[in-house]
Amino acid sequence: MSTKPAKRLFCFGLGYSVQHLAATLPSDEWQIAGTVRSSEGRDRLTERGWEIHLFDGAAPLENAASALKGTTHLIDSAPPSANGDPVLLHHAKDITNLTELAWMGYLSTTGVYGDRGGDWVDEDSERTPSGPRGQRRVDAEDRWLDLWRHENVPVHLFRLAGIYGPGRSALDTVRQGRARRLLKPGQVFSRIHIDDIAAVLRASMDAPKPGRAYNLCDDEAAPPQDVITEACRLLDIDPPPEVPFEEAELSDMARSFYRDNKRVSNTRIKEELGVALAWPNYREGLKGLLS
Repeated sequence: MSTKPAKRLFCFGLGYSVQHLAATLPSDEWQIAGTVRSSEGRDRLTERGWEIHLFDGAAPLENAASALKGTTHLIDSAPPSANGDPVLLHHAKDITNLTELAWMGYLSTTGVYGDRGGDWVDEDSERTPSGPRGQRRVDAEDRWLDLWRHENVPVHLFRLAGIYGPGRSALDTVRQGRARRLLKPGQVFSRIHIDDIAAVLRASMDAPKPGRAYNLCDDEAAPPQDVITEACRLLDIDPPPEVPFEEAELSDMARSFYRDNKRVSNTRIKEELGVALAWPNYREGLKGLLS
């Protein structure tokens, strides 16, 4: 007779990164549950043996108390809307009532730091987001920290840089013929491989420190055109022509990503959590995706 796993991870927003984390957790130790926005996604993830619920943020999760019962570890990766974080809007009280909750992780973004003109930021840097999307993340972080301070919810903040991994990298952009090399002098971006996201989250689960924030990025912020050039080299494809940023035809959303320019320190995940990055820079990460 099989015994029920001792740990239960519930994820609001079982997307790309969190699915990868869940897949790394031993099934004899962990029960996986969470939410998706569509019935197609629910059916697909249910086939993996996970307990999946529908939640689009517009309305509360059905039978939330039952769905969340027994949760020992909780992740919120749902993006906030203009109305706020949908998880907090609908389920803050349900979460404070979780008597077995040992760890909670809010997946935020390094966008909370805004533009620093290429200078360095760490977790203690002031949060000065450049636009409304970044401000929504700051507001969500603050609300989660309020639950820690006032309700003892064991909240941790994880500020993710640009995410890449299998099926979602510069290699795929090049293969699909969508790659561009836009030149904006001095512009750099940080990034993080999903293997390393999972490693950081698991390390934090093993050594909780509620109220703490962590930057999740690799060791090398780099110009985006250099990443495309390296992907082309690995695929033995001629890189697309370089286009000055000012001359590029971009959507407002795409242009907004170039508004922020900063280098993000990852010292804390190494020193406090003991994480050794599997993919410390984009060159190694892209090469690993080919093997």
